[in-house]
Amino acid sequence: MSAHATRTQRAIGLIFVGAGVNHFAVPRAYRQIVPPGFGDPARVVALSGVAEIAGGVGFLLPATRRPAGLGLLALLVAVFPANLYMARHAERFPRIPRWALYARLPLQPLMMAWIWRAARDRAAMFD
Repeated sequence: MSAHATRTQRAIGLIFVGAGVNHFAVPRAYRQIVPPGFGDPARVVALSGVAEIAGGVGFLLPATRRPAGLGLLALLVAVFPANLYMARHAERFPRIPRWALYARLPLQPLMMAWIWRAARDRAAMFD
């Protein structure tokens, strides 16, 4: 693995750091999408925000990129129920078009493939 992060690796790291920070900047929006039965929404949002920040920072560093990538993959699997909940209960999210809620669902596996490839390849996809 190279000593430097590629553009793709930097993009992934910064996307997750930014998303994690956003969990603390506008927590109400994230609390609303925590499906019932997943525990205290404030705690879930805080934990997922910390996980995104840690995973994003880890992805920027060559020594921790692979384990951080695996952590981000696990995180995306863990948050998928929230995306599904939003799509199945679109009436609770009237500001977002129903089509957009459903369109997000197949994007998650694509994001996972992007992370997997960038975490394991010396030259990340799209660089």
